[in-house]
Order: sequence, then C-alpha cells, then structure tokens
Amino acid sequence: MNMENRKEELIIANAKLAFQNQEKEEKAAELVIANKELLFQNQEKKKRATELIISNKELASQNQEKRNRAAELILANKELDFQNQEKQNRATELITANKVLALQNQEKQNRADELIIANKKLDFQNQEKKDRAAELLIANIELAFQNQEKEKRAAELIIANKELLFQNKEKEKRAAELVIADKELASQNQEKEDRAAELFIANIELAYQNQEKENRAAELIVANKELLFQNKEKENRAAELVIANKELASQNQEKEKRAAELVIANKELLFQYKEKVKRAQELLNANIELKKAQEYQKEYILGIEKVIFMTSHKVRQPIANILGLSELLDLSKDSKLEITQTLDYIKTSAQSLDVLTKELNAYIIELRQKAKNMLL
Repeated sequence: MNMENRKEELIIANAKLAFQNQEKEEKAAELVIANKELLFQNQEKKKRATELIISNKELASQNQEKRNRAAELILANKELDFQNQEKQNRATELITANKVLALQNQEKQNRADELIIANKKLDFQNQEKKDRAAELLIANIELAFQNQEKEKRAAELIIANKELLFQNKEKEKRAAELVIADKELASQNQEKEDRAAELFIANIELAYQNQEKENRAAELIVANKELLFQNKEKENRAAELVIANKELASQNQEKEKRAAELVIANKELLFQYKEKVKRAQELLNANIELKKAQEYQKEYILGIEKVIFMTSHKVRQPIANILGLSELLDLSKDSKLEITQTLDYIKTSAQSLDVLTKELNAYIIELRQKAKNMLL
C-alpha cells in the first residue's frame, strides 16, 4: 500500500512537474517573442532617432542661414545709418551755407560797390548747392534700392519660416504614423498570443529540456533587464530631442519677432527718408526765393543808382539855377523888368524841378511794384 501510495504521489508529482515545465516553456517562448519584438522596436527607435538627428541638423542649418541673413540686414541698416548721417551733415552744410549767404546779402546791401563780385561768388555757391542737391537725390535713390533689398531679404525669411512649419507638419505626420505602427504591433501581439496557445501543445514534448531552458530563461531575464534599461535611456534621449525641438521652435519665434522689428525699423527709415526729401525740396525752394531776392536786389540797386544819377544831375541843375538866380537877386540893382525876367527864370527852373520830382516819384513807385511782382 505504501509503495502504491508513493507511486501515486510520484505520478502526481511528475504530472505537476510536467505542468510546471510546460508553463516555464510557454513563458520562455513568450520571452523569446518579446525579445524579438523589443529588438524590432529598438531598431525602429534607432531609425526614428536617426531621422530626428538629420531633421535637427537641417533645422540648425536653416537657423544658421537665418542668422547670416539677419547679420546681413544689420550690416545694411548700419550702412543706411551711415548714409543718413552723411546726408544730415550735407544738409547742415547747406543750412550753414545759406546763413553765410544771408550774411553776405546783408553785407551786399551795405556795400553796393562790391555787388558784382559778390554776385559771381553767389552764383558759384548756388552751382555748388545744385550739385549737392543732385548728390542728395542720387543718395536717396540708392537708399530706396537698399530698402527694396531689405524687403526681399525679409520675404526670404518669411519663406524659410514657412518651410520650417512644413517640416514640423511632416514630423507630426511621422508621429501619427508611429501611432499607427504601435496599433499594428498590438495586433501582432494578439496574433502572437494565439500562436502561443498553439505552441502550448508542442511544449509538452520538450519537458526533458526544462533545465537548459530554465538557465536560458535566467539569461533572457538578465538580457531583458538590460534591454529595458537601454529602452529607458532611449526614451530619455527622445525626450531630450523633444525639448531641443521646443527650444528650436522658441528660437524661431524670437527670430520672427526680430524680423518684424527689422521691418518696423525699415518703415521708420523710409519715413525719415521722405522727411529728408521734403527738407531738400524746402531748401531748393528757399534757394529759388533767394535767387529772386538777389534779382530784386540787382533791380533795386540799379534803380537806386538811377535815382542818384537823376538827383545828382537833372534835379541838381534847376536847384543850382534857382540858387544862382537868388544870389543875383540879392546882389542885383537892376530894374524891375530885369527882376521880373529873373523871377521867370526861377519859376521855369522850379517847374522843371517839379517835373523831375514827379518823374522821380513815379519811377520809385514803379520800382516798388517791380519788387512786389518779383517777390510774388
């Protein structure tokens, strides 16, 4: 009875052992399948990490290009500032020259004898101003061309940003493809579980290999731990890549802001350029008015000279006659008839003086009218 009981216990123990071995074989098979899946997933992750590295290098290259273009824009802005400073200096020189001209005009009014020489100097200075005004116009045309170049570069920056957005959309599509691939892996896992159920029957025949499989299972457990550690490292690196991509996106936003600031600065430069054109036009108008004033001065001085001539010659003669006849009357002891003739001469001289005075007055009125017309 004891032997039969022991045999039954051994049979039960063997059945349990066979069942345990079968479970171990199933688990070992599942571990082998899981290891293969992990290797496949690791290869996919390596491929995706490589793709991310390549895309990051492309982004870095594009960012470098944007930095170079921004540096070129900054250099162009500095050149524009320098040219604007040169134009301001020339405008200051023009204002100073105009003040000098005004002072010279004041001196010309006091020095009528030196008018001809001063007018020649003034014509030469006006020619110099015309040349400078022409230089200002040429510089303004160059400034407009440089502004157009800046607008083109800003447009290139906008196109580069659009390309970056397109690449980001491509990455999102790849992430969606990864999600789909994960779903496919889950489906494959389900199929593998079904196959594992089929392998359950085949594992009964492999009971005698349990010891070796247990050793191999232990090795596989160690390898799985190493794979898990490597997967965690890869996930950490992928997280770092995501953070780096976010930082790149933030830098791109900062560059867009700087590009917008550069556009605003270009608009301000255009406004300043227009103001300078207006001031140059005002200076040209002032020079034209100055020429008119100089022509008026010439006419006025010629009129004054004519008035002086009339005063010193034509008006002086009847006055001298009157004075001479008056002295003759004082010294004369002639008859009444001679005195009457002398008074007639005086009257004739006075009438002649009156006519000359009226002519002189009419000429002065005409001279004033000409001055008003010239100033208008």
